[in-house]
Amino acid sequence: MMLSLNELRHLAQQLKSGQLDVDRFVEACQKWGIADVGEAQVDLDRQRRCGFPEVVYGQGKTVDALRKIFHALLENGVDVFATRISPDKAEVLLREFPAGRYNAVAGTFRIPKQEPPTDTEPRGIVTVVTAGTSDLPVAEEARETALWTGAEVRLVQDVGVAGPHRLRANLHLLEDADAVVVVAGMEGALPSVVGGFVSCPVIGVPTSVGYGASFGGVSALLSMLNSCAANVVVVNIDAGFKGGYVAGLIAKNSARRRALLGSAKQ
Repeated sequence: MMLSLNELRHLAQQLKSGQLDVDRFVEACQKWGIADVGEAQVDLDRQRRCGFPEVVYGQGKTVDALRKIFHALLENGVDVFATRISPDKAEVLLREFPAGRYNAVAGTFRIPKQEPPTDTEPRGIVTVVTAGTSDLPVAEEARETALWTGAEVRLVQDVGVAGPHRLRANLHLLEDADAVVVVAGMEGALPSVVGGFVSCPVIGVPTSVGYGASFGGVSALLSMLNSCAANVVVVNIDAGFKGGYVAGLIAKNSARRRALLGSAKQ
């Protein structure tokens, strides 16, 4: 388990007094920030280093492994978030973690911290946009991830390039966002269109939605990578989590900067 500051101080005192040799001190310190649960070495120090805690990738993990990881995170006050959780695994996990929230469309599982939130940092804004209804599972993964990062999240559905007037009707939900996540399959043209309307980063998430020539999302991926809109960046195929995470990080840092500038003007 993670060493507390008191435990680390005690170890340092033992080293100084000669009760502990250097090798044993180093071995004990290596446990700092790590929970060894057998199947996994859970990173408990990631929020300090990276801004957000470790996220659990559920695909390929057994329910027993997920249980152990969740318990280790909860015992250390971490807001648990897992992706790619199948309905059968979620059913078992919900019995053990009744406070858990499962989004069956997104395949995400979240267990909020039990204590009331104390973080008073300002919230940034993320808007998640889908080209079509078939892109919704990936968009929901992005939305749930951005919510977990603490951002205010808006969802704009089914505004693909086949009906461009639908996007224009929803521009007010995009124009003040700190980051926009655009989820699109088929030819993947929507991020470029969105990029021409907003002054924030646009994160394109290609999906595997489409007919044979879409090559399982490769066509959309290449289209987004070749975007002439300078504010468009791209993550991997069906990587809703990555799009939502990066957008949440942008939103968090943008909101923090606005707050600092506001304080400086007062």
